This record gives sequence, structure tokens and C-alpha cells, in this order.
Amino acid sequence: MKKLIVVFALLSTSGQLFGWGQNGHRIVGLIAERHLSEKALKKIEGVLQNETLAEVSTYMDFIKSDAAYRHMSAWHYATIPDDQTYDEAGTPKKGDVIQTIQRLIIELKSKKFTDVDEAFALKCLVHLVGDIHQPLHVGNGKDRGGNDVKVKYFGTNTNLSKVWDTRIIEGQNYSYTEYVEWINHPSDEELSAWSSLNVLDWANESKEYRRQCYETMPENKELSYQYGFENIKLLNQRLLQAGIRLANVLNDIYG
Repeated sequence: MKKLIVVFALLSTSGQLFGWGQNGHRIVGLIAERHLSEKALKKIEGVLQNETLAEVSTYMDFIKSDAAYRHMSAWHYATIPDDQTYDEAGTPKKGDVIQTIQRLIIELKSKKFTDVDEAFALKCLVHLVGDIHQPLHVGNGKDRGGNDVKVKYFGTNTNLSKVWDTRIIEGQNYSYTEYVEWINHPSDEELSAWSSLNVLDWANESKEYRRQCYETMPENKELSYQYGFENIKLLNQRLLQAGIRLANVLNDIYG
């Protein structure tokens, strides 16, 4: 019984430390798949066999309870305080999402892998490109990316990170495929503006956007329709940007 309690505690606490929920990551994966070149898609299908980008997008969260992968926990986020640049803040010894994405891209191009094999590296990349676009996953160093900001969302106790990871998305009452149909309509101007493959650019965007996550909260931290209304456009933009940029990276690697 004690072992079961310990495992449940690990799952419960660690579940608050990682990026978009299942639907969020699957949305990013499916958007990316729809923006792949035919050549890249064929090669990726060969690597992943019977799984799609949407299906593998949650893999890093799936394995987080396994002690063998616990060293990867720090890879899901980065910390850049409000008054510092990334260079000034420095990369932690355990790594972070910026460093890990950069490494995975190099490994997928060279086919020399630090962990397991190509399929594993690809699954990690798909997940982490999603994570870095969630604004609170580039944290300020004060509240564990919003996990320590206790709020009520439609009367239920939760935290700010969970609201952005899952609650607003789930509140739209779409499947992940329906969600993609809703938001996957980038303009030519957006595709051009979002084309940067610079991972640090993506992180700095999240750093700037995270202000909105905090500033739109009412003083009593009771969030409901108004908070969702003020933030759904930004949330959807970040999901769409993540999917398009993931496709751009994969087209560069495989296309």
C-alpha cells in the first residue's frame, strides 16, 4: 500500500511540472503533420512506424514516472527572470528545454543519439517544441512556472500552470482533431513571420507573453469566462505557432 501511495504522489506532483496537457500536445503534433512536406512525412512515418506525430507528442509525459527518465524532468522548461536575458540567467546543469531542443535537432541531423534511438529523439523533440511555446514554461524563477500560483477556475482549486496547460483548452469542448480544424488557418503573413528556427526566439516570445498570463488575473484569483476570453487568442496562437515551427524543423531535418 505504501508503494502505491508513493507512486501516486509522484504521478500527482510531477503531473503539474510539464507542458500542455494531452490535447494541447496532440493539437501541436497534428498541426505539424499537416504542414510537413511529402518527403519529410514519408521519412517520419518510417521512423515512427505505426504512430503519428499527434500520438507520440505525449510520450515524454508518459515516461516521466519511470525513474530511468527522471533526469529529463528539467528538459520541459526554462527559466529566464524578468530582468535577465537567457545568457545572463545561464543554463542549469540538468539542462532545460532550450538546450535540449537544440541538441535534439543536431542529433536528428547527424543520426548520433545521446538517448536510445532516432524514434526516441523525435518523440522528445515533438513534445518539447510544444512545451517551449506554453508561455509559463519559460518561467520567471519565482513560482515554478505558475504551479505555485493557486487559483480557482470556475470554482475549482487549481493553479495557473494547469489552467494554461489544460483547463482553457478542455473548456472549448473540442477533440484535438476538431481543435485543429478550428485554429489551423495561418495567413501567409503569419507563416512568414513565424518561420524562425531559432529556439531562443521562441523562448523569448514565451517570456514576453507570460506577462499576460499574470496580468489578466483578477486580484481574487478566481478565474472563469473573462480570463478565458482574454487569453484564448494568445493560447491558440501559441499552439498554432508550435505546430508550424515543429513542421518547419522537421522539414529542415527530413525534407
